[in-house]
Amino acid sequence: MALLEVADLRVTFPTPDGPVQAVRGVSFQVDRGRTLGIVGESGSGKSVSTQTLMGLTQGARVSGSAKFEGRELIGMPEPELRKLRGAQISMIFQDPLSSLHPLYTVGWQIVEAIRLHEPATTKAQARKRAIEQLGLVGIPQPDRRVDDYPHQFSGGMRQRVMIAMALALNPKLIIADEPTTALDATVQAQILDLMIRLQQEFDTALIMITHDLGVIAGMADEVLVMYAGKPVEHAERREIYYAPHHPYTVGLLESVPSVSGAKDRLRPVPGAPPSLLTPPTGCGFHPRCRYAMPRCPVEEPPLIRGSACWLPRDIVGTGPEAARRRSEAAGR
Repeated sequence: MALLEVADLRVTFPTPDGPVQAVRGVSFQVDRGRTLGIVGESGSGKSVSTQTLMGLTQGARVSGSAKFEGRELIGMPEPELRKLRGAQISMIFQDPLSSLHPLYTVGWQIVEAIRLHEPATTKAQARKRAIEQLGLVGIPQPDRRVDDYPHQFSGGMRQRVMIAMALALNPKLIIADEPTTALDATVQAQILDLMIRLQQEFDTALIMITHDLGVIAGMADEVLVMYAGKPVEHAERREIYYAPHHPYTVGLLESVPSVSGAKDRLRPVPGAPPSLLTPPTGCGFHPRCRYAMPRCPVEEPPLIRGSACWLPRDIVGTGPEAARRRSEAAGR
């Protein structure tokens, strides 16, 4: 049994304009010590999927199953869910400045998180652990900076504080929701290296959410690609990067700048993501797909052998040859 098992998760938000189908049938598993990367454009349902597991989508209609160590998270009473949050499942958000309370020191906030789940721990013991955690994530002079406020840290250091808080209770699963989006490339690399090192040290399961395939190139074991609230491709990292099948995955890869010196122009995915008030019929990607076939707007392709696409499964990869074969298969 996997640490986390999600099956056919669906999340709908009622709005004055109608129901927004934010997540439409997501399934995945995560084992301890493994990393699942969830990739897709803004609005694809990445964050909503994981926030639902934490009970953070109040007012939404939720169906499906999400079992953590065999315990069903969907519909779990709030007091029980509160015991899991932080202690067993922790979350690192995109903007630490809005996640950390501006009126309390970072040390106070870590201490409160520890004592909430471990009432027998004294304030002195919790403070000592908070200092140790800040040092563990690379914050200099942690015994002094533990008494600083969030605004006194840089963006990268605030993100390190969030990681320290997430690891304070040795959770079994960490959900990182675009934790490096607002950081420059150097700090981004440092944060990702830190998360990899700490994951290996504590054997923690990790879900990394991002819109950038390049971010998880060196850390994910499996990659789940989402589009319009649905998974369109799910495979091992090497297969996703070297033998992608779904045209959306190919489009994401072709829009990542190369560092090898290649002078090929970037090929952005044309168009814009659809409205989830009225998602497209059939394959959700067909309005933007240059290989769409007559059946694509009519029939929704199932996720078979890791890809939800009507193109023949033996057409894989990026580059001109794969593009030519896809065009031939689509009759173009």
